[in-house]
Amino acid sequence: MFAATEYLKQQNFKALVTNYDDIVQLVHTFDPKRYEATRNYKSGAVSRLSPYISRGVISTRFVYEILVERFGDIRPFEKFVQELAWRDYWQRVWQVINIDEDVKRPQDNISHFEMPETVIKAQTGIEAVDQSIEELYETGYMHNHMRMYVASIVCNIGQSYWKEGARWMYAHLLDADWGSNALSWQWVAGSNSSKKYYANQENINKFFESNQRGTFMDHSYESLMSMPVPDILKPEAKLDVKTNLPETNANLDAKLPTLVYTHYNLDPNWNSEMIANRVLLLEPEHFERYPLGTNTMDFVLELSQEIPDLHIYTGTFESLRLLVNDAIYFKEHPFSSHFSGIRESRDWLAPEVPLEKSFFRYWKELKKTLPEFA
Repeated sequence: MFAATEYLKQQNFKALVTNYDDIVQLVHTFDPKRYEATRNYKSGAVSRLSPYISRGVISTRFVYEILVERFGDIRPFEKFVQELAWRDYWQRVWQVINIDEDVKRPQDNISHFEMPETVIKAQTGIEAVDQSIEELYETGYMHNHMRMYVASIVCNIGQSYWKEGARWMYAHLLDADWGSNALSWQWVAGSNSSKKYYANQENINKFFESNQRGTFMDHSYESLMSMPVPDILKPEAKLDVKTNLPETNANLDAKLPTLVYTHYNLDPNWNSEMIANRVLLLEPEHFERYPLGTNTMDFVLELSQEIPDLHIYTGTFESLRLLVNDAIYFKEHPFSSHFSGIRESRDWLAPEVPLEKSFFRYWKELKKTLPEFA
């Protein structure tokens, strides 16, 4: 069983079930009424649906349609729907640009390209931050607001280049989505925004139920923007995460078409009526570049058990192709751009809306396609 499940139950976390029916029930019972007012607080009414959206078990469109079914008038929940749109937007940006490099401008004021060791060890001295990092390791969860705090500590106060920090956080998140993760880290670091994001100790205390003083973040924003790297953030460390991949367990029928699943597409309803080989493809070279920790990979494998008669293939797409015929189906994704065969679209909120240079232009156009907002 996924190692963090019992821990999460003890902490009253609603998510992290892996049974498909239970996941759907989460969508039906999530309370969006309190989301906008409380979402930035540690104990706020967040949905905890992101691991299932990121893993492709459910889609942004699926969640949206259930909200419409439940409430009819969803205009009071516009902020939550906007967050669904952000997920689509980051993915669509990723489709057209290389997000492994600085997107809008080079990150400035970089002292090194590794991680502050004290962040990796959860020893920054900022209690709420260290507790959240420990929780990330234990459960695969970190509150979105805290993710911004940590990225700002790494990139802007610690003066580290964004990419190693983004890879570190990605490796441990159950909702690991390289699109939203990399682009959000770049937004904090100023390479995907007009300015860098800073938070101070007062802000952390307000939103994370703490009352700490005297830390390296207990300064005005002006002081934080100009101060040298604190001594506690100077020691550097490399990311040391290796993905534990399962062995191949595939007995495939070359006469049948093949549906290729990945850790971004674990939808048990995808082409469910088709008689086909169903294969979860795990490419070792990919996970060397973008490693996933044990909790995250265990979570992926548990979710995959909801797909009937699924085979696991650990190897390259090209080697898998040699075992089956040319009728290979897969869902579009930037990490699957080297796949060949029959590419199917993901279930976007509004696939007909063109990608805009800014999210809010995109959101303005997207809303026009949603009759519930008309």
